[in-house]
Amino acid sequence: MKMAIILRTDLGMGKGKMVAQGGHAVVEAFLNAQKINPKAVEEWLKEGQKKVVLKVSSEDELIELYNKAKAEGLPCSIIRDAGHTQLKPGTLTAVAIGPDKDEKIDKITGHLKLL
Repeated sequence: MKMAIILRTDLGMGKGKMVAQGGHAVVEAFLNAQKINPKAVEEWLKEGQKKVVLKVSSEDELIELYNKAKAEGLPCSIIRDAGHTQLKPGTLTAVAIGPDKDEKIDKITGHLKLL
């Protein structure tokens, strides 16, 4: 069981901004997962809440991953920045997928590199 967090590297976000955006994605995906598959959430919590942080270099890649996860019925989230600090309002910054079985997440994100 794991959750994948995918962040855009083409925006020039500072490290703190990236962490914050990933955090938003995690919380939203977790809340979605509780509705979709509470047993998977329970298992993930018992196993230590494994997460992997990956990178993409474009908005198109981020949207494609989100759409694939949704099509597979996986809990997921996509984050739009509010625009209060480094980015324009509405900028897509992050996606989180899961928690769910490693194989299901890897089917969508297995080709990505670690951040």
